[in-house]
Amino acid sequence: MDVVRASAIDANQFRDRLGHYASGITIIGGLVGDEPAGFTCQSFSSVSLAPPLVSFCAMRSSTSWPRIRPAGRFSVNVLAEGQQHISQGFARSGGPKWAGVDWRLSPGGNPLIEQSLMWLDCEVFAEHEAGDHHIVIGQVKHMSATDWHEGGAPLLYFRGAYHHLHQRMTEEAAR
Repeated sequence: MDVVRASAIDANQFRDRLGHYASGITIIGGLVGDEPAGFTCQSFSSVSLAPPLVSFCAMRSSTSWPRIRPAGRFSVNVLAEGQQHISQGFARSGGPKWAGVDWRLSPGGNPLIEQSLMWLDCEVFAEHEAGDHHIVIGQVKHMSATDWHEGGAPLLYFRGAYHHLHQRMTEEAAR
């Protein structure tokens, strides 16, 4: 069995290996003055049930997170299948990311994307620097109701491409 030692790990190869872990896609959002800001994030996870904590990672080179951070709060919008265009738009640096996106304010004053699978309204609980990223931990203050987007399926990212859960289920059923 061939093993790559830590001292010889290439960043591109590492990214490729991590791409074998399927993840959902989120948009982290916040208000900068009266304007919404946000970015695509697939490194999102739950941390704790009591208190309710979640985390995400933002690149240190991000221009969006430093704009959102001073407010001390953010939203997490879990994208549904059919929202790939939103993910792609928010993955780009700069530009009018919110143009053409239906959104409204959360109870905590953060932007919520309509038709997302679910959303969380968070306050920053902690932030840690880790390599080329910031690990942000948020305490959930509000969340979408059960019926926010009933019957939807998540937008997934796997091996460098978008996937849909029903695609996979259909492919398996065809076998």
